[in-house]
Amino acid sequence: MTKKDILTLKLRSDMISEQSEKGSKGFEKMISKLLTSRNQVQIFHWQVIKTGSFAAHKAYEDYYSGIVGIMDDLVESYQGKYGIIENYTCDGVKQFESVEKTITYFQDLASLVEKLRKDVKDSYLDNQIDNVIQLIQSTLYKLRFLK
Repeated sequence: MTKKDILTLKLRSDMISEQSEKGSKGFEKMISKLLTSRNQVQIFHWQVIKTGSFAAHKAYEDYYSGIVGIMDDLVESYQGKYGIIENYTCDGVKQFESVEKTITYFQDLASLVEKLRKDVKDSYLDNQIDNVIQLIQSTLYKLRFLK
C-alpha cells in the first residue's frame, strides 16, 4: 500500500466518522425513544382495564410485539454502514391513565420519529422508518376506532 492509499483510506474513514457523528445523534435518540416505547406500551397493555378495553389491550400487544423486529432490522442496517451505535438512553415509564392519554402518547411518538428521521439520508433506512410510522399509525387506528 502506498502512502497515497493510506491517506485516502484515512480520509474516507474520517469522512464516515464525521457523517456518522452528525447523523447519529438524531438516530440514537429515535432508537432510544422506540426502545422506551416498547416497555412503556407493554405496561399500558398490562394495566388497561374497563369495559371495552380488550381492543386497546390487543392494540398495545401488536405494537410492542411488532416494534422489536422493526427496530432490530433498522439498527442492524444502520450499523452495517455507519458502525455500532453507542450512548443509548431509556427514559422512565409512566403508569396507564386512560386510552385517550395513550393516543396522545402515540401521536407524540409519531411526531418525534418524523422529526428525527430528517437526519437520515439513506433511502433504505428511510423506508424502514416508514415501517415504524406505519405501526404507530395502525396502533392509533385501533385505539381510536376499534372499541
